[in-house]
Amino acid sequence: MPDLYRRPVILAIETSCDETSAAVMAGGHHVLSNVVATQFDVHAKYGGVVPELASRAHIENLDGVVQEALELAGIGRDRIDAIAVTSRPGLVGSLLIGVTAAKTLALAWGKPLLAVNHLHAHACSAAIDLDEPAVPWPAIALVVSGGHTSLMRVENPLDIRLLGCTIDDAAGEAFDKVANILNLGFPGGPVIQRTAERGNPAACDFPRTMLARDSLDFSFSGIKTAVLYHVHGPGKTAGGLEKLTPQDVADIAASFEAAVVDVLVAKTMLAVEQTATHTVMVGGGVAANQRLRNELAEACRRRNINLHLTPMRYCTDNGAMIAAMGTYLHEAGRFADLSIEPRATAME
Repeated sequence: MPDLYRRPVILAIETSCDETSAAVMAGGHHVLSNVVATQFDVHAKYGGVVPELASRAHIENLDGVVQEALELAGIGRDRIDAIAVTSRPGLVGSLLIGVTAAKTLALAWGKPLLAVNHLHAHACSAAIDLDEPAVPWPAIALVVSGGHTSLMRVENPLDIRLLGCTIDDAAGEAFDKVANILNLGFPGGPVIQRTAERGNPAACDFPRTMLARDSLDFSFSGIKTAVLYHVHGPGKTAGGLEKLTPQDVADIAASFEAAVVDVLVAKTMLAVEQTATHTVMVGGGVAANQRLRNELAEACRRRNINLHLTPMRYCTDNGAMIAAMGTYLHEAGRFADLSIEPRATAME
């Protein structure tokens, strides 16, 4: 067997939110395929993900996505060693589609099942393309996405400890809501970044909520409200947008983006200091934000900290990161049984 196909070969399924994805990975590092079906058009007019519509789209997309992943990998089910699936956290209805499909395939094909924590997969996704000698742990992992903003201490992929998380809105959720306030479209992350490129990040003095002095938790509801009132006036939720010029909108987007990034970078560096860790990893959809990548790179450079940014193609939810985490579980013999149920939270 060519080295490209060295064992184990994992088929992974990801349906935690609004991305339907399947991937095939061999040997823990070779991504043979990674197919992602997005649902942007389904949710765009609502300005955010509608759980019922997301579940329906997963049902429609999943069979084709899995088949395409196998075809692109050039292998059949006989070459698959295990089925990995996101079992938590996420939208329960969406998770249920993926978990049911994975259990069905495991039973029908006679393959072991691997239950993957979505957040842990994001936390380790920066290592997907790294060869074994370059693995970056122990590390502080910043996971920042539409549904989650968390800091974790990663001793290794099977020993991950939560240090802090959002107490209200996640950063990605704040991006979506601010994009909706500014009538820029959905998803918010990419459109805010594009709009912010034309703006002045110092134009608006939006709050940087740090919470308690040593806290590693996050809060982004305040900045969302600050943007709302800046646009429409104190206590108002409408009537101000039509008064803004395109440059005003760009300045607001840039100032909002800068405020969020400042908090993310400051908290990450605080976690580094508190744990005396010398490596930082970053994953999740918001990890694709160029300002965040640049600011983290500069902050780590000043402190002589190693930084591993998840490749752009693996930032948003995808099957490859689930396959990678599934490989670690497989090698440790941590298999799941067919009684597993999806869970909305990350708790074990």
